[in-house]
Amino acid sequence: MNQKTTPDEKMDTDSVPPQNTPMPLRRKGIYVLPNLITLAALFGGFYAVVMSMNGRFDLATLGIFAAMILDSLDGRVARMTNTQSAFGEQMDSLSDMVSFGAAPALIAYEWVLRDIGRWGWIAAFVYVSCAALRLARFNVNTTVIDKRYFQGLPSPAAAALVAGFIWLAVDTDFTHPLMPWFMFGLTLYAGLTMVTNVPFYSFKDLRVKKSVPFTVMILLALGIAVINIHPPTVIFLGFVGYGLSGYVIYVWRRVKGHPTSLISTSTEDPDEVGLHDR
Repeated sequence: MNQKTTPDEKMDTDSVPPQNTPMPLRRKGIYVLPNLITLAALFGGFYAVVMSMNGRFDLATLGIFAAMILDSLDGRVARMTNTQSAFGEQMDSLSDMVSFGAAPALIAYEWVLRDIGRWGWIAAFVYVSCAALRLARFNVNTTVIDKRYFQGLPSPAAAALVAGFIWLAVDTDFTHPLMPWFMFGLTLYAGLTMVTNVPFYSFKDLRVKKSVPFTVMILLALGIAVINIHPPTVIFLGFVGYGLSGYVIYVWRRVKGHPTSLISTSTEDPDEVGLHDR
């Protein structure tokens, strides 16, 4: 028995697009806020290079530290506003390469490394190469590394070692005949430490949203007061301590019999749940 189709049913049937009709493409946009912070960090590195070319090494080092502060914010802002994207990750890596790779090496070369000829630009090039290798390895291993540690010295900390010493020397007008060679050794140390497997604490397991004892706020206030005594000295010594801390952690893990490799063979291990998220 044939059934008649009502006008309403016919209208509903006609409104359904055919199965083979292509769906309209949705244009992908770019999140403004986190990428704007990344661009500001990139400008800090560019500004540092320009200032070093003009002989203003004090302003050049401040550009590096400004880029460090901004670099620490863009990822957090993206997570807080739920605006993470693959574009932002790539943009952040390229910005880091300029601000913490090329800029510190060029500043060091313009400052004193040029005085020792080819050895100076060799040290600068080694630093730049190690920064590129370190950033590339971080992007590849980001899902298999214990997030509590960095594999090798992070590039912002390496840049802070180089720029911090320049800032301290310029601020105190310190000069010495062996200054170029000390800068040579420091630049090589910072560069090569970036590509080691030495673990450096990342502070990513700290939860700023959790309540803390009152004494923690007192210690933070004391820390700010100590930095204000003489910022170049305190900040440089702080990063020197951090630059050595990885080797202390490495030796401690070896003595305790703990594995020194941060790369997991299986991210599904129950003991490692949540340790490999970026």
